[in-house]
Parts: sequence; C-alpha cells; structure tokens
Amino acid sequence: MIPQLQVLLVEDDFNVRLGCEQAMQLAGIPVTGVASAEEAERLLRPDFPGIVVTDMRLPGADGMTLLKRINALDANLPVIIITGHGDVTLAVEAMRNGAYDFMQKPFSTADLVEVVRRALEKRALVLEVESLRRRLDHRDDLESRLIGRSPQMARVRQLILDVAGAAVDVLIMGETGTGKEMVARCLHDLGHAGQDNYVALNCGGMAETLLDSELFGHEPGAFTGAQKRRVGKIEFAKGGTLFLDEVESMPMAMQIKLLRVLQERVIERLGSNQQIPVSCRVVAASKEDLKQLSDQGKFRADLYYRLNVVRIELPPLRERREDIPALYDEFLLQAAKRYNRPPPPLTPETLRRLMAHDWPGNIRELRNAADCHALGIGREAPASAAMPAPSLTEAVDNYERLLISDEFSRQAGNIARTAEALKIARTTLHDKLKKYGLL
Repeated sequence: MIPQLQVLLVEDDFNVRLGCEQAMQLAGIPVTGVASAEEAERLLRPDFPGIVVTDMRLPGADGMTLLKRINALDANLPVIIITGHGDVTLAVEAMRNGAYDFMQKPFSTADLVEVVRRALEKRALVLEVESLRRRLDHRDDLESRLIGRSPQMARVRQLILDVAGAAVDVLIMGETGTGKEMVARCLHDLGHAGQDNYVALNCGGMAETLLDSELFGHEPGAFTGAQKRRVGKIEFAKGGTLFLDEVESMPMAMQIKLLRVLQERVIERLGSNQQIPVSCRVVAASKEDLKQLSDQGKFRADLYYRLNVVRIELPPLRERREDIPALYDEFLLQAAKRYNRPPPPLTPETLRRLMAHDWPGNIRELRNAADCHALGIGREAPASAAMPAPSLTEAVDNYERLLISDEFSRQAGNIARTAEALKIARTTLHDKLKKYGLL
C-alpha cells in the first residue's frame, strides 16, 4: 500500500511559496511548504512518499547542498530545482548532480504543475516497485513467523504485507495467546520503520499516573520523585512503532490524551507546555470487542474509530485446528534445540489429543505443551482423562475439515480448482467451506 504522494516545497520567499502552494492545491496535489533546507531535511526519510521542489538560493544551506544530501539519503527521490534568471550554469550542474528537472524564474503555475505531476508519477512507480520487492522478500519470512496454512492465517499474512509499508495505525483483535504482539512485531519489521524503535507497553494493571508518565514522559519536578527529565514511550517510538497491548484497560482520562496524540501527532511531557511532534505508527491490541465496550460506555467511541483504521482479527486456535500439527511440530523443534534435547516423536495418539483439545490459552498454551513434551515431563498434550475422545462424527468432521482446508489453501482459495482436486461438486464444497468456517 503506497501512501498518498505529496510535494515538499522549499522556498524562503513567502509570496512565491504561497503562490506555488495554491497552484498545486488547486490541481489536487498535496503540498507542504517550508522556508529552509534545514526544515526540509527534518521531514525527509529514505521512503519519503513524494518529491521535493526547492529554490536554488536559500538562507543557510542552498538548494545544491540540499540536492546532494537528498541524493545521499535516497537517490531515487526526484528533486526539482527552481533557479533565478541567468543561473543556467547552476541548473546544468544540478542536473549533473541528479536533479529530476529545473525551472527558471519566472515560470507559469501550469508549467510547474505539469513538471510536478511527471515527477510524482515517477516517484509512484519507484515506490510501487520497492513495495512489491519488499513484499516478495518478506513473504517467506512472514510464513515462518506466523505459521499456518488455514485461510484465516493466509488472510492475516496478506493484510500485514498490504499495510506494513504504510504509515497507518492498526488495531489487532484476538483472544489471549493468539499472537497479537507477534503480528505487531511483523508489521514493524516488514515496514519502513523496521530500523527504528519498536516500543511495547501493556496498559493493563498500570496505575493512571504511572501510565501517564510512561506514555508522555515528564520534566524534573513534574511530581514528587521526578528528579530528571524522562522521555516517554510515544516520544521514544518516534519514526518507529508504538505497540499498546490491552488497550481496552486504559483509563478514560488517558484515552482522551491518546486520542489527541493520534489526531494531532503532538505530545506534551508532564510538567511542560512545549508541544513535541511525533510520527510513530500506533498498533493497539485488545482481547475484547472495543466496539461493544464503546456501546456500553466503557471505551471512548471516538478513540475506537480512530484506532480502527486497519483491523486485523486473529482467530483462536480452535477455529483453525488444521494449523495445530505444523505449529506443534515447530514448537517441539524449538524446545528441543533450546533445552539441548533430541526432538521426541509425535505419535498418532498425541496428535489426536492435540486436535481434540479446545486450547483456551491458544498458541501460548500449545507452546507450553510442546515444551513439556520436549522435556519429557508428561504434558506433551492435554490428558485424555480430562478430554473425552471425540465421537466418530466429530473425528470424521475434524479430518474432513483438515483435508478441505489444506487443499483450499494449496489452490489459493479457488473453489473450482479445489473441488476438482477433491473430486466433489462445487456446490457441495461451498456448503462444506461454510460449515467449517473456511469462507
């Protein structure tokens, strides 16, 4: 997913800057104007979603210096140079140094818009190719971290690939132990923020005053015991990812402050009136239905809708039983390596018990069972005494669901090809897919 492209305009003459901004806005092109190269550099990064239009003559660093710094940051970022009358020599030098194009004053706004559009089209193509390359590079890695061939997990992985590179906030919903923090980490690692800070904070069970300081930081003397300045989690995550786990337990007063951060992207440390810009992606996770909580007045509706830009729902393990063998096998190998033990065999009886159990603790419980199995302490799977053996009908249904899900995933969700491979009618397959929750 490529964010909307924009123009960063660097021009110290207010009237010229205003005229160029208005021309581009009338053409439907988002634009941000600054008065110096130093201001521009603070807004740039290697994956900047747009182009730069800069005057050659600026206070401080000039346009040529800015061009060289941009080329060092991202050689594929188009830079359009604006030169004064008689600066042809400088314009030629700029083109040799990698400028996309140059415009000589005075110029018409129509010519400016035309050149800007061409540069934006080039930038869009470069970002799209880079996004595709990144998604292909990370697909195998993602499948090794989020294991499972079920359609539900295939959708989760695809959604992560689609949004990882976009500066968009994400809400992850799922029961305890379904892997919400792993999804947040994948979003961070696969996105442009992978080299920046990943900051995690569990909002549950933390006193409101402590949570306030943890999130926003504080100045010396802000409260008793605050002897020195402390940078909060939001500020520390600048440019990276802030993961808020159990966000449903956040006190109402803190919800109001978080909403302001999400809307305005600024914070104020406790004990300070200075506004500090922040640019992190916020990934929130909840084990409860935030919409239902907001309807009950237990969670702010405006914050819910602000967090719920992109929603990733993680299925409980009992709804994707076909993934249990692969998950357990991987956890068993990891545990054997960690404890320096030979990997124990996975018997049909153990597998049957694994498939029959409902796993209320989800993946976390399954991993614990694999650890015990590797250590040989008798908890390789839930005891059959506590879990009655499934009936013949249940066993057949479980096996049928596993076969259908495996083939459906192998055929990339194509019903016709899956029906042909399984040698059943398409209508029959469709009914079974709905029965087993695979559609």
